[in-house]
Amino acid sequence: MSARPPLEGLGVVLTRPRAAAERQAELLARAGARAFVFPSLAIEPEADSPELEAALATLSAADLAIFVSANAVEHGLAAARRHGTWPAATRTAAIGEATAAALRNSGFSAVISPRERHDSESLLALEELKAVEGRNIVIFRGRGGRGLLKETLESRGAHVTYAECYRRTRPAGDPAALLRAWDRGEIHAVNALSAETLENFVAMIGPEGEAHLPSTALVVPHEAVAAHALARRFARVAVAPPGELGIVDALESLRVSR
Repeated sequence: MSARPPLEGLGVVLTRPRAAAERQAELLARAGARAFVFPSLAIEPEADSPELEAALATLSAADLAIFVSANAVEHGLAAARRHGTWPAATRTAAIGEATAAALRNSGFSAVISPRERHDSESLLALEELKAVEGRNIVIFRGRGGRGLLKETLESRGAHVTYAECYRRTRPAGDPAALLRAWDRGEIHAVNALSAETLENFVAMIGPEGEAHLPSTALVVPHEAVAAHALARRFARVAVAPPGELGIVDALESLRVSR
């Protein structure tokens, strides 16, 4: 007799941008879960601007370029290539394995990236990011966001420039189908990768959706998201281990603890 899939019968709402959520849905389907794709964050490229052009102009003298996400790789490299060829001496670093993989798939073989946790703190703990006094560093990221990387690297003596190459927006999503599935008892967990995504999701589902949160689990990638005030509205919160299968492990642990 074959073993039952670990997440059989579990309904999970995926709130990432649609393309990423659909890839994640395939992964969860292999583990037996039913995925409800409900994008609560959209990524749009940042239009060329004097600020972005100025940041890209510093790239030729940069010792290191840090990419905070796979979106930063996609839109940052596109902007950099419009500006010219990638400087051979500029090394690359990434937060998270998905970001590192995106860089490797784009032709960068030696990517600095933490192997355990996938956050700014872990990247900053690497030896390559400690001795940076006098170094020029460009951070590719979306507009806004955490300032920890820049602040810490500058405190270590680096010269840091932001290349803000995309922006995050709240998509116009209709929650009606999601609410009906919730009413039928088909949804057991929600996955949100950031505080902004969580805020958008709660706003998009409205009061009717919020009424279901006390009976629904929340899976997040980081303690900082788990500590958000909105996370306390859910029945339970689990921080997923890093890596592609982290969400499967987190959901399986939630199922066992039910």
